[in-house]
Amino acid sequence: MNMPSWNEILAKTHQLSNVYDNIRRDYLRELADKTGRNTIIYYSGWLQKGQLQEKGYRFDIVDSDKMGFMSTVKNLDKKKGLDIVLHTPGGSIAATESIVHYLKSLFGNNIRAIIPQIAMSAGTMMALSCKEIIMGKHSNLGPIDPQLRGIPTHGVIEEFNKAKEEIKADPSRIPAWQVILSKYSPTLIGECQKAITWAEKMVENWLLTNMFKDEINKTEIVNKIKKELGSHAFTMSHDRHIHMETLRDDLKIKIIELEKNDELQDAVLSVHHSSIITLTQTPAIKIIENQDGKAFIQMANTRSPN
Repeated sequence: MNMPSWNEILAKTHQLSNVYDNIRRDYLRELADKTGRNTIIYYSGWLQKGQLQEKGYRFDIVDSDKMGFMSTVKNLDKKKGLDIVLHTPGGSIAATESIVHYLKSLFGNNIRAIIPQIAMSAGTMMALSCKEIIMGKHSNLGPIDPQLRGIPTHGVIEEFNKAKEEIKADPSRIPAWQVILSKYSPTLIGECQKAITWAEKMVENWLLTNMFKDEINKTEIVNKIKKELGSHAFTMSHDRHIHMETLRDDLKIKIIELEKNDELQDAVLSVHHSSIITLTQTPAIKIIENQDGKAFIQMANTRSPN
């Protein structure tokens, strides 16, 4: 089977009624049929409609997304396991923890993540909760260092520690650092450290009890993943795009390479292209949908389950 191109899928959308939903659901059903597993897409349109954040629309992982997952897992045969196709900038640690806990309560450890393009921050954390991750050479995960109100927690602590060192070495630096540190609330340092600990413990537990639960040296592997994905010393920036080779070869994360299975790659990228076209061509800003066409779609002017 030859994978349809972006232009071929786009052309097909002009030939059908309710074209975007119909085509996306056809490809999603084909992917599930190919794997024999339940499949849910979780797609955010932050790359297409990010400007709408100024109007209060949320593209990140939030608590209300749990309702979407509840709607789309209902009536699925839980024995088939679950594949989650993730395309997200990340979001709330609390919401991510709650969603993962809910899905694990239904599917146990039999959950895989599929990353056609990018799943950052809390999206990476969600992927690491799975037994394995399917991705290609074009796919990226990101650092798992948390953000508080849009501020990188590691960055705050690094800046605070730098201030202490410079002031200790040269007290005349106090006025300059007072201006810089005045932007932080008195409790922010403690909040940042708690958020870092929370995120790392959460990912550590998921990795130890699922992806690496049968590995003899699992503690060593998990500690390296936690350290390198959770530290600015390795990632340098919260926006760092981390490729499959680094994740698989350096960090030993269990990756299934899309390029080794042409049919699977075609099916995954068809779902991805049709989902992105939906986000580009319609008011949809977030899609949670299963292979049976049960969907929870947030629109730019309303939110309602289909």
